[in-house]
Amino acid sequence: MNLEYIDFVQWPAMVVTVISAWFVGSQRPRRRMIAFWGFIVSNALWVIWGFNANAYALIVLDCALLGMNARGFKKNLNGYRAS
Repeated sequence: MNLEYIDFVQWPAMVVTVISAWFVGSQRPRRRMIAFWGFIVSNALWVIWGFNANAYALIVLDCALLGMNARGFKKNLNGYRAS
């Protein structure tokens, strides 16, 4: 089996995505903020892995999702500051 180290980036990306999806549904603003930070990190990891795998559709998807996650982060910032 000839795996490059970059191939292992997909596993932390997947774990962070799943954990973030769990936290984003929280009613606690702090947990939602953690979720959006996690999604942003996972988007970056997926883009890194996508370049290595020549998965350009995944790269475009994660760039779009990064924008949406930044929007969610900004919208939740007021609730986080209030708590």
